Amino acid sequence: MQNKGLIRLFAILFGVVSIYQLSFTFITSKLEGDAETYAISQISEAEEDYVAKREALEASYLDSIGPASVFGFTNYNDAKTKELNKGLDLKGGINVTLQISVKDILKGLANNTKNPVFNKALADADTASKNSDNTYLELFFEAFDNIKGETKLASPDIFANKGLSDDINFQMTDDQVKPVIRRKIDESIVSAFEVLRERIDGFGVTQPNIQREGNSGRILVELPGARDIARAQELLSSTAQLEFWETYPQSNQSLGQFFINANERLKDILEPETQEGEEVSKPESEIDSLLSDVAQDSLDLTPQVNPLLSKLIPTNPGSHAIARALVSDTAEIGSYLRMPQIRRLLPNDVQFAKFLWERPAKDVEVAELFALKSNRDAIPRISGDVVSDAQDTFDQFNKPAVSMTMNTRGAKEWEKLTSDAFNNQTGIAIVLDNKVYTAPGVSTGPISGGRSEITGTFTVNETKDIANVLRAGKLPASAEIIQSEVVGPSLGQEAIDSGFMSFMIAMGFVLIWMIFYYGKAGIFADIALIFNIVLIFGVLTSLGAVLTLPGIAGIVLTIGMSVDANVLIFERIKEELARGKGKSQAVADGFSNALSSILDANITTGLTAIILFVFGSGPIKGFATTLLIGILTSLFTAIFITRLMVDSYIAKKGRSLEFSTPITKNLFKNLSINFLGKRKIAYVISAILVGVGAFSLFTTGLQQGVDFVGGRSYQVRFEKAVNPSEIASELNTVFGSGTNVKTFGEANQIKVTTPYKVDVEGIEVDTEIQNKLYTSLQKYLPDGTSFEDFTVGASEKSIGILQSVKVGPTIADDIKKNAFLAIIGSLAVVFLYILLRFRKWQFSLGAVIAVFHDVMIVLGIFSITGKIMPFNMEIDQAFIAAILTVIGYSLNDTVVVFDRIREIVTLKGWNNGENINQALNSTLSRTLNTSLTTLIVLLAIFVFGGESLRGFMFAMIVGVLVGTYSSVFIATPIMFDALKKKIGSLATA
Repeated sequence: MQNKGLIRLFAILFGVVSIYQLSFTFITSKLEGDAETYAISQISEAEEDYVAKREALEASYLDSIGPASVFGFTNYNDAKTKELNKGLDLKGGINVTLQISVKDILKGLANNTKNPVFNKALADADTASKNSDNTYLELFFEAFDNIKGETKLASPDIFANKGLSDDINFQMTDDQVKPVIRRKIDESIVSAFEVLRERIDGFGVTQPNIQREGNSGRILVELPGARDIARAQELLSSTAQLEFWETYPQSNQSLGQFFINANERLKDILEPETQEGEEVSKPESEIDSLLSDVAQDSLDLTPQVNPLLSKLIPTNPGSHAIARALVSDTAEIGSYLRMPQIRRLLPNDVQFAKFLWERPAKDVEVAELFALKSNRDAIPRISGDVVSDAQDTFDQFNKPAVSMTMNTRGAKEWEKLTSDAFNNQTGIAIVLDNKVYTAPGVSTGPISGGRSEITGTFTVNETKDIANVLRAGKLPASAEIIQSEVVGPSLGQEAIDSGFMSFMIAMGFVLIWMIFYYGKAGIFADIALIFNIVLIFGVLTSLGAVLTLPGIAGIVLTIGMSVDANVLIFERIKEELARGKGKSQAVADGFSNALSSILDANITTGLTAIILFVFGSGPIKGFATTLLIGILTSLFTAIFITRLMVDSYIAKKGRSLEFSTPITKNLFKNLSINFLGKRKIAYVISAILVGVGAFSLFTTGLQQGVDFVGGRSYQVRFEKAVNPSEIASELNTVFGSGTNVKTFGEANQIKVTTPYKVDVEGIEVDTEIQNKLYTSLQKYLPDGTSFEDFTVGASEKSIGILQSVKVGPTIADDIKKNAFLAIIGSLAVVFLYILLRFRKWQFSLGAVIAVFHDVMIVLGIFSITGKIMPFNMEIDQAFIAAILTVIGYSLNDTVVVFDRIREIVTLKGWNNGENINQALNSTLSRTLNTSLTTLIVLLAIFVFGGESLRGFMFAMIVGVLVGTYSSVFIATPIMFDALKKKIGSLATA
């Protein structure tokens, strides 16, 4: 091998840089461990809320040592930014996909026009978006073109308005206006992206990730390590729509009469339906119907004598609210007050009154209802855009508050509003995202200067977040959470432990096996393998890539697959030695002859990994990333590092290096199995397997996870074993049919999947579902378990919801489409690569049919055994990753076999297929060796890698077994049969 010195230098530098990069991870882990030990020593478990107190003390400890030098070249703060990023499934936290409402942006650009053509086009776009892959904007343009008649986009009451006067004029055609609107939409989404980035920066999470997803208006946000999940969700979905309104006094007689009339009207509306036992029809998936849905659910229970007045409670004297109610009743009352037939009962002097609830404090059971002085267009007296600065502070009673400073225009409007409130003896409601945070009165006359304060029952974190979102500004449109994943910290730690366990077991087996099979040469392969692992982690850290649990699986799989290169090399060296060559020449020829197979095998696997990276998301990208990095580092260590060590060892006189042990020396020697002669039997066996699997797929189908059908799933753990069938029966009563409950791992753990309100977005519905889960499962929980204990939160808990996933139906369709494209794309790319590499379409045909055969058998086995296996067998993104990996592995095997066939046939000809049999026999040692090590590695992950990976690993185990079989008994025979017709000299084998 030439340039040994350069390669040695490069290897040393590569290793040193990787160790340097990994050192930051070890430093932060050590210091965070010290902080945890310190917090535990200072705060006893006997103290109330000890977990939160320990977390606060840990943070304080790390802040105090943050700038202090560590080992003379870094400090904790610096090391934290350079450590290996751990993903959501290893660290806990929240991952959400936000959909910025393009509809809201369009309405804003058109100044909320009442133009009927414009609003009809929006409604048509809403309908079309449910069954189309086009963007909402393109659907709007299409709908507008279909119904516009003489109306133009550049009409004065649509886009040719004062706000867009610099860009759009009355003379412009629709085709001229459309690019302007596209640009404005993109600018608004960029603005939303920057607003969210500023909010996240102020949230205090290390290593957050925020990125746009193409031109779809979707923004992906990952907050690994976020403990207060509810706070994070509120921060991300809040539009920060700040408004200032004047209130009606509780003594207003018109409002009092309205509530009496509304109560009587509701009796007529509700009682006939409940008496006849008819269900109130639920509105469709508009977000505005959320609270109405909740109300209607309750209406089915019992008719109310006074459906409205019985739920209202007189408010305290001096309050600027008009009534109070139990928090549990607010949704139902709100749905009544929004009914058109009830709104029509409002007297003329209060006909535009806007009813809003206060934001109730935690653990408070009663909320106040405010009536705000509104107008026909529901425009507030002052909006939040006048706020120039906001800071979290403390009020005169030393309670957390938010102080705001307004600009010049805002100061004038604030003075006028406070003057009116003083003269009318009313309150000023400060409203953020349709919740009244405070409604103080004005007792000293008009307030000048533009300073105001939001007070209430806040925590310090809440005032920090409110000030943060006000400073960052409001989102240009609503942001709905269409996909989310929440992982509790305890589950993340369990994933780390299980991942480390599977990693060590797989590593240990491979190291021992290589020494057992190849003796002293196996030691060199082991050293290269360990160096390979260091490089993988070093590169991951250097690139800032995120390590996920599937990523660990990818690394562990790389351990098994990286052995393949060394096996190929060592087997070729053994062949060269058997031909009587000297050690040095045999090593040189062995590495040289194996190179073609190694490159072909890794390129095909790499191509599938690239497709997986392009079409995958979240943890699956992590799997693809580590697989790609592992392929590259494996090639480097096998081809160069192993070669350096072997050459250095045999260069010294008197040293003997055997590539086998006494036990393995004669294994697989002189084999002469007639594989082609058995191909008809193999065809029959495969036809039966594929046929049975296809029949099951068409009749039974597959268990699709929420990734593909939409819905919500919850991983819930209890103290004792529970009966999933019993729980399923209870939850189907609560959520309706379609709710699925199954044991997930141990008998005390279940996975609940429900399509309930899958079309409805918003934190409110998430909370509603968790409340229903908590109420239904409370009898299985230990006494005293609160709702906060049950939901995913900050505590290092061992019961309750450990993980939750929500996927909206729109994004589920996108995931399903991407999965299909990924599989089809990988088959097409591989067909083309093999065609270019082997120059005969028959090779490509054999490889693709073998891969299709493997995929069909894996799908068939999942369909047949899906309901009887004691672990999760749902089809989700992880399963698609497994299928693509199976495709890559099967091709890896097939390409190695094809390479050897091409080599031998080129030298000796076809010889009635005998030389093909010889090629298959000569690669059998490598095929079985690689398959065995890979299977053991996969079994280690399957057994020790955690419940969430079992279905993923099962698919890959089946795939490796079937892929090994198909490369020998399907791909090669099909290639041979296809070529027989072309080469007339061939006889039937």
